[in-house]
Amino acid sequence: MITKEKYMDIWTLHKHGFSQRAIAKKLGISRNTVKKYLISQEAPQYRSTVRESVLEPYKKTIESWLQQEDYTARRIYDMAQTQGYMGSYPTLRRFVSSLKQERDRKAFLRFETLPGQQAQVDFADFQIRLSDGTTETVYCFSMLMGFSRKMYLELVPQCQLSLFLDCHKRAFDFFGGVPGEILYDNLKQVVISHQKGKLKLNARFEEFATHYRFKVEACTPYAAWLKGKVERPFQYIRDNFWRGYVYHGLSQANRDILQWLDKANARIHGTTGEQVSLRFEKEAPFMGELPRRPFDTSERFERKVYSDCQIAFQGNRYVVPHSCVGKTVTVKRKEKILSIYHGQTLLVTYQEPGDKGHLIQDPRFYEALKADKEQLRRKYAYPTSAKKGQAKVPGADVSQLLVQVQTRELSHYARISGGAVCQS
Repeated sequence: MITKEKYMDIWTLHKHGFSQRAIAKKLGISRNTVKKYLISQEAPQYRSTVRESVLEPYKKTIESWLQQEDYTARRIYDMAQTQGYMGSYPTLRRFVSSLKQERDRKAFLRFETLPGQQAQVDFADFQIRLSDGTTETVYCFSMLMGFSRKMYLELVPQCQLSLFLDCHKRAFDFFGGVPGEILYDNLKQVVISHQKGKLKLNARFEEFATHYRFKVEACTPYAAWLKGKVERPFQYIRDNFWRGYVYHGLSQANRDILQWLDKANARIHGTTGEQVSLRFEKEAPFMGELPRRPFDTSERFERKVYSDCQIAFQGNRYVVPHSCVGKTVTVKRKEKILSIYHGQTLLVTYQEPGDKGHLIQDPRFYEALKADKEQLRRKYAYPTSAKKGQAKVPGADVSQLLVQVQTRELSHYARISGGAVCQS
């Protein structure tokens, strides 16, 4: 087979009028070769002979190592050398880099929801710099409607469940309805675990979701990008509200946030290209109705009532009605107010003290105990036939036994004692 250059020379000389014999003589090839390429008019086909890389026998092994651990190229080079690899480190490093790039390459499709279909909820921590140079942390609750991007925000001092539920309630009131489903990033207040593709929810939160009739969705673990709509606004909030904000307390900050939301929800959204509040007007009719009765978001605790009519709770003791002694009662705590229930019956409400070691009581309960005749009888009454310190013999009539002793002749005792008995 001739080279590409000679093939081109054949045609160049042919175009200049050279005969086949002259072309063959000039190029040093046979006349039949010249004739072959002039008749067929096809360029010669060349097969490239690629030399096998010295890395080729180790590629499958390297791929398996990377599936087990995210080894560095240097570590893999050392491991490959123990397997007999004689090639260079740069060659292996380029191969490892290409594998990691392919492994880490991710592509996403933007997920748009129907009106009223979905909201997304998340928490983020916000730092407050105090006058003494220290920092304090508050937490920002965010609920964002997926179709319109309308936001509700609220700052809370901590991420406890009761506050989390209260934020939901106020968000639903803010939107005037409930979305069909809410997506979470596996918040501990919501998700206990993922078990074989099924969510195990916090029982209290599941009860809340059932009451408001929305479906709970959670992102696949380590796939938080699925709820990017609600995470991206946090940067918007930090840049456009929080940065440079002068903090005067939680209540004032939440009032300021609500005012700022009027402006934020009136902007033209970069993705939808529409004003957020106008787009929400299209979404609002598809929201679920609010329930007639709001959910009780109090914290709940079970406590047993001791014989002294008291329960122990958070380092203090509280008096309850004596009728509950030995029973289990439910303590509901909401904003430092304790409501104690037995079943569905409210027994008493107490203000929780600021420190520990207190006995908190209602005098009415002691008065009721004193007036309970059945309790008095149980504690203080004795059988009429028994006296203190006197034992009763099973099967014997004690009264008859006493009579027999009292009616014996005195001579009987004299015979037993062997002497006289004094009579008075």
